[in-house]
Parts: sequence; structure tokens; C-alpha cells
Amino acid sequence: MGTSDAVVVYGATGHTGRFVVAELLRRGLTPVVSGRDAGRLETLAAEWGQVAVRPAAVDDPDALARALAGAAAVVNCAGPFAVTGGPLVEAALRAAIPYVDVAAEIEANASMFADYAEAARKARVPVVPAMAFYGGLGDLLVTAAMGTSTAADMAHIAYGLSDWHPTAGTRAAGQVSHQRRSGRRVRFRNGALEYHDDKLSEQDWPFPEPLGRRAVIAEFTMADVVTVPSHLDVPDVRTYMTVTAASDLAREDTPEPTAVDALGRSGQVFVVDVVVSADGVERRATARGRDIYAVTAPLAVEAVQRVLTGRTRAVGVASAGAMFDAADFLRALTPHLSVELPH
Repeated sequence: MGTSDAVVVYGATGHTGRFVVAELLRRGLTPVVSGRDAGRLETLAAEWGQVAVRPAAVDDPDALARALAGAAAVVNCAGPFAVTGGPLVEAALRAAIPYVDVAAEIEANASMFADYAEAARKARVPVVPAMAFYGGLGDLLVTAAMGTSTAADMAHIAYGLSDWHPTAGTRAAGQVSHQRRSGRRVRFRNGALEYHDDKLSEQDWPFPEPLGRRAVIAEFTMADVVTVPSHLDVPDVRTYMTVTAASDLAREDTPEPTAVDALGRSGQVFVVDVVVSADGVERRATARGRDIYAVTAPLAVEAVQRVLTGRTRAVGVASAGAMFDAADFLRALTPHLSVELPH
């Protein structure tokens, strides 16, 4: 494993990648920016100052090896992760360095657990997929809500977004997922992923402030249906999305996020409200913050720092809730997140 403080950010020129680079610098780590477009990488490096540039295409194993040489870890921010995840994690395993990604694609995350668990375990290399707003944050909240328990009857994860201005990467990943499913929808029921053609349904969800009661789309399924069941015995995981945000995502003319503060964050606010039920008892955990893309950066970089300092609970491929102390991890994200957890 690398001994430097250099962290390769693959897809560094993307919207989320830029936030990750900034967070690494803020925490005193050394970003190495990588991706397929050398020109854009050089431009980014000039903005940040002393940032090494190592271009590499995902279909070039030798270039990926050079990009990761001597690094302590790699963060993959380049979607679609169905394309980039495999080559990047294989390169990380060959280099014997930790791999973290911010994938929200359900099938790409499922493949990561299915295809690389044995290799990562044998190599004793930490691999943390979906270390992002979708997949990682929900998993941490569910895990923290459950406390010492590892089993529950059902987990509800409701995403309250004031709006959703998707990035180009989000749209590209969504198209790949849509094609892989042949237009079908997906859910996690009875302990397994199910593909179906049921119509969308709406209901109200009583979000805590600042959102309050909002209409949500039921079974607007996100990566939590992969991360939560990967380590917890919860046979029914349901995710919900505010109708306004889902409508923004569905419209082709919704613009990309626009920065409204010095940190580059948009004006979007969110509340992630988790309710876990077991034997008729409900436990709740809630997180509030701004900008789902911006908050992914401290989630991913906190994961990198904990892996590099040995604050882990698992070996090989593991979700955020399995790899880390969930409650402690969430509390460490202040001021990026305001979190309320069960006592």
C-alpha cells in the first residue's frame, strides 16, 4: 500500500471530482488529478496550483498503473461507473491501494460487490463503493439508526430535495442504467433486487424542517438498495424522492447546478430521513445539508482518511456502514451535515 499522502482523483474535471479535489486540499492531502482529457486536467491543475496531472484512459491498464503509482488511494468520480468501475478497481488492486467511488448506479454497485469481493479480500485492500450522497449517506444513516442491531423488518430512506439540477454525469449514468434495465424499474423486496413495470405511485412524507410534508415518489429506487443489504439483514429497503426533484431530473431542459456561494455549492437544500422498523418499533435518523454533489466530497474524503489511518471495520469490498463506525462518521461531517441520530 502507498505510503504517501497522494490521492488520485479519477474524473477530477467533472462536477463532483472538482469538489473532491478541493476537499482533499482543504484537509492537507495531495490530490493527483487523472482522467482521459489531458488538456482539461492541465487547466484544472493550473487553477489549484501544485497538483500533479496523470492522464489515463480506463481502457489503458498501463496508463492507469502509471496514474496510481506511489499513491495512497484512488477516488473514482468518473461515471458511468458501469464503464469505469471495473478497470479502476482492478488497477487499485494491482497497486494494492484503497479504492473509493461515488457511484449511484444500482447495477454498477451490485457488480462491484459481486465481482470483486474475493479479489479485494485476498489482497486485503479496502474497496468502498457508493461513498456518496446516494448509497453511502443512506447506508450510514440506516446503520446508525439500527445501533447494535444487524436485522430489521424494513428500512425507509426518503430523499427530500428542494430541487435537482442534474449534472451531465448524472444524466449519462441514468441513461446507462435505463438501457441495462430495458426501461424497467427496480426495487429491493424479499431480500433481492426485483425488476418490474409497475406504475409510479405518490404519497406524502413528513420531512423534518426545513422541508416539512412533501409529496414523494414511492420506490424511486437508489443505490441504498445495494449498500444496506450488503451487510444488514433488512429484506425490504424502500427509497423515496420528492416529486419536485424527480420532475427536475426527468425534464431534459433542467440546467446543471449553478454555484451560489464561495464553495461552489448550489442553492439546493436536502433532508434525508430514514426510518427503520423492527418488531413494531421504529428508529429514525435524519441528515440535513446543502447540495448533494458538494456533500459527496466530504463523504468520500472522510472515507479515504479513515481507511488510510486504519479506522475501518471490514476487509475487502464493503459499504460505508460496514466499513466504518456509522454514527462517528456522520458526526465527523459537521459542518457539511446536520445529523440527528437515535440516543
